[in-house]
Amino acid sequence: MAVLALLEDIANGRIRNERISKSYILLEIGSTELGPGLERQTARSHALPVPIQVLTTLGFLATGSFQRELADRSGMSQGALSRAIAAVLNGIIRISARYIRFPYDAVNQVHIKAQFAEIAGFPNVIGAIDCTHIAIKAPSEGEYAHVNRKHFHSLNVQIICDAQMRLTNIVARWPGSTHDSFVLTNSSVGNRLEPGSV
Repeated sequence: MAVLALLEDIANGRIRNERISKSYILLEIGSTELGPGLERQTARSHALPVPIQVLTTLGFLATGSFQRELADRSGMSQGALSRAIAAVLNGIIRISARYIRFPYDAVNQVHIKAQFAEIAGFPNVIGAIDCTHIAIKAPSEGEYAHVNRKHFHSLNVQIICDAQMRLTNIVARWPGSTHDSFVLTNSSVGNRLEPGSV
């Protein structure tokens, strides 16, 4: 697989440009993992190539540009871009459980605890947790609940990672006015951990 060869080249120092290598890995993984769900037949003309769908979606998410602007730059209609973004995001959601998993089992927890102890000297840590506010447009329903303490509309998103900074849990469903402790308490991780262990 091309991604494995690229990772080997990076590890051996044959590729040093970190930005290019990360971009390539994202594109390669996006194309191989999401490709089967993004390839479709069209009766009008040629279907959008999978790499174009993945790249334009990443561009949209990274810049917050208007869809029409990105569509013009990519040589497609705004409607085609909108469908591509929806397809890519649905594909990411579909495969996310393969990659984002909290270590509930004792074997993985022991390993992660050892890594955190080695890094920072903290004992018994199985994840680093924080919440962040992702800005959104004011929703038509429940608008006031989405206004956070900094006075903008947002979702309060909880993210947990392990000692290698791999994501192990993401909760992105609570409005911006929700307190971080409430997000944790009402998450699958918060429900499964022992009281007082967080």
